Amino acid sequence: MDLTERGSHAAKAGFKNEKDIVNKFNNWKKDNDAKSWLKIMGYNLSEIEYVEAIVISGFKTDVQVQVTVKLKKAIDVENLQVKLVSNSKGFNQIDKRWIDKYVKMWSIPDNVVVILKKYTGEIKPTIKNPKDLRRTFINEFSKKNQQILLNWLTKNKSLIVNDIIKGRGKFAAEWMLVAQKAENNARWILKPINVVINHFGNSEIIVTKQGNIKIGNITMQRKGGDGERETAKMLQFKINPAELFQI
Repeated sequence: MDLTERGSHAAKAGFKNEKDIVNKFNNWKKDNDAKSWLKIMGYNLSEIEYVEAIVISGFKTDVQVQVTVKLKKAIDVENLQVKLVSNSKGFNQIDKRWIDKYVKMWSIPDNVVVILKKYTGEIKPTIKNPKDLRRTFINEFSKKNQQILLNWLTKNKSLIVNDIIKGRGKFAAEWMLVAQKAENNARWILKPINVVINHFGNSEIIVTKQGNIKIGNITMQRKGGDGERETAKMLQFKINPAELFQI
């Protein structure tokens, strides 16, 4: 397959942050990686008049690329979510919020809210001899409550996966760029966000042996860490972006 089909490439140097990606796009005429990215996005390089990229904060999009095409009155806009990984098994947080924020986004019913808040520790365990006095693992809930949660997740799976990976509105991500730096070399892969959503969210929803939830290849878990400050009780979703190199 050619580059535009597989979207993966070796790079001479790694990328430290989103600003490096922006600089490469803004120097696209001399930067081979940026040329490749634009080709994957469907552009004919000879028809490009101008490219301007900027860093975006607070949205699923990390880098927005504006492309002016010759003889075209409108400016094309491409929204990229950037994931920087150091190894093939590095997990990356893609979303974290308080349960009440997700309630507003997804209209979560009260019985599911209680289960999730017990899971993250906003509500203390009410079972005897919990594994962790701070919270309740999913596999510690009754079979009935586990099924209530799984049924709700299954019913709303598409909404959840789209929101945590792609986002909504004008800064919703359209592409995911994964840059991986190894000891002596680096590589990157650029995939349309719908391919990313299909890969990470297409498998079944299960309760793991550790008592967390897997939505396809997405892990849902209590945030933890933070020196056990209140923010440790947030809900987070994680993926391994390096998996995209295998598809």
